[in-house]
This record gives sequence, structure tokens and C-alpha cells, in this order.
Amino acid sequence: MLDKLRQVEERFEEINRQLCLPEVASDLALCKKYMQEQKHLTPVVEKFREYRAARQAEEEALLLLDDPGADEELKELAQEECEQAREQVQQSLEELKILLLPRDPNDDRNVIVEIRGGAGGDEATLFACVLYRMYSMYAQTKGWSTELLNANETEVGGFKEVSFMVNGDGAYSRFKFESGVHRVQRVPETESQGRIHTSTVTVAVLPEAEEVDVQINPTDLQIDTFRSSGAGGQHINKTESAIRITHIPTGTVVECQDERSQYKNKDKAMKILRSRILEAEREKQAGEIAGERRAQVGTGDRSERIRTYNYPQGRVSDHRIGLTLYRLEAILNGDLDELIDALITADTAEKLKSEV
Repeated sequence: MLDKLRQVEERFEEINRQLCLPEVASDLALCKKYMQEQKHLTPVVEKFREYRAARQAEEEALLLLDDPGADEELKELAQEECEQAREQVQQSLEELKILLLPRDPNDDRNVIVEIRGGAGGDEATLFACVLYRMYSMYAQTKGWSTELLNANETEVGGFKEVSFMVNGDGAYSRFKFESGVHRVQRVPETESQGRIHTSTVTVAVLPEAEEVDVQINPTDLQIDTFRSSGAGGQHINKTESAIRITHIPTGTVVECQDERSQYKNKDKAMKILRSRILEAEREKQAGEIAGERRAQVGTGDRSERIRTYNYPQGRVSDHRIGLTLYRLEAILNGDLDELIDALITADTAEKLKSEV
């Protein structure tokens, strides 16, 4: 590990030298690439230097303790310093193990989030709307922007499906654990007997794909136009501005009807299509790796779920890590950090296990 850390530090110094060169500073793309790498290496290098300083302090204290000419009072201080330095060395080593774990190359990307009502009829579509609001508010707390890509509304004010993009540095690293089936237990407003109903909503989280990531041959696309449909007659277009794109080789179908402009709908549909194809490729590769941890969306059946939102008890339970929080209202208002931090910690622990 120490050899690897020395290599990281050398690379860090090399990047710093490169960033001082006029030809690099004038090349925006190259400069951005180096700065991104520098950003990832900085915490590792800082922690490595902290480890080295602690090791040096420990060695100096040990030398003093071994010095027969040193007085007892000085040796007591040296003993105390030695113990503190030793603790710092161990702590730094543990933190370095985590920092050296392989990074998900998509962590810094923007994300496309797709939410669909599952089992439960109107209740499921209404909860899809609740989750859309929850994620939008969470993105806002992080200083990220959201862009609605496509929405298929229902007469009761819910969403059969809604797709949106979250733009922000590190968005995927925080949203990626949300993929899966979300179950809600609550009494619907239309329920006169006060019975609790269970419904499900599926969430898919895709890292935004750039054109360079996914090469799509235009001849592989079937593009159809149609009139927008949905609840709220005044918003329905009288022209065929809605777009349906079918990627023939994979059978992937994307619709977008949120914008009045056919061009804008096509642009948004292509963003979703590229990201879905990229994710399908990643899932295929991940399926070949033993111990894959990432939860899949599943079928939307009530029995499949990653998380349950129980309104009568005011609780949220994440079934993957056995965490239950009695803060339903705060979580639905976008306060997701405690949940997401716990998921990241559990994922890191699994990765550390597999590294042993």
C-alpha cells in the first residue's frame, strides 16, 4: 500500500507541474481533465502526508525514550507523544485504505432519474409524485439543478412515469443507491374505512451518458412523432411535438413530450436513450463480476422492495442495510443525507471486505 501511495503522490506532483505549463493552461479540456484528477488525488495525498508526519513523530519519540541520558520528565512526555502518534498512524492507515478503494468512474456525473408507478393503481402514481418532489428538494439542498425530461401525468395528479435530470458535481455518487422498488404504506384519501394500502414505485438512476460514451448510429433509430397526451387539456399540444425514439438493436424505447418543441423533445429523448444504453452495458459488465452489490429495479411487485415508507408509524426503513428512521416527514421533504450516508458506509464496508 505504501508503494501505491508514493506513486499517487508522484502523480499528484506531476499534475501540479503540468498545470503550471502555459500550453496546458491554454487548453481548457486538458486543464479540466488535470484539475479533476487533482481533485480526486488531493485527499489521498494529504492523508498520506499526515500519516508520514505521525510516523516521524513516533520515531522521534522512540529515539528519545531509548536515550539513556534523557531525564524522566522528558521521557514521560515522549511516551505520551509516542502513544498519540501511534494512534494517529493507525487512524491514518484505516482512512487511507478507504481512500484507495477503486472509485466508481461515474460518481462525478449528472444523473437521470426515472420514477414509475408500480403496483397500487392511483396510489402508486401519487407516491411517484411524492418521490419526485423528495428528490427535487434533496437536489436543491445540495445546490444542484434539476431539469424535467418527461412526465406522464394522471387525472388524480400523480405520475405514471416521470424522468428528470440532476445536474451537479457528484450527483450520481449520492443518487445511485436509490435504484429499486420503493414501497409506501398509507391510508388513501379515498379510503372511507381507514384501511392502510400498500403500493410500490420503481426508481431507476442512470449516470448521464456523453456522446463520446455511447456511439449511436442514426440508421439504428426509428423516430416517431405524436401529439402530447395526459391530464390537463390546456397543456396538450395540438401539433405532433412529442417524440418516441426506438433504438432498434437493443429494443430500447424512449418517449418525451414535456416540451412544446419537437427539437427539444428529441434532444431530451436522446439524453435518456444514451444513458439507458450506457447503463445496460454497465449492468451487463457488472453481472459478470462476483459479489455485485447494486440493487436492481425489479418488477415492481409489492414483495420486492429496497425501502418502505410507513405513514401511520412515521417511519422509513431501508431493507438493504436494516436501517429504520422515524423521520418520515423530514425525509419526504428532501432530508436524505442520513439514509444515503448509511448506504455509502455499508457499501464501503463491503468493498473493504472484498479487498481483504
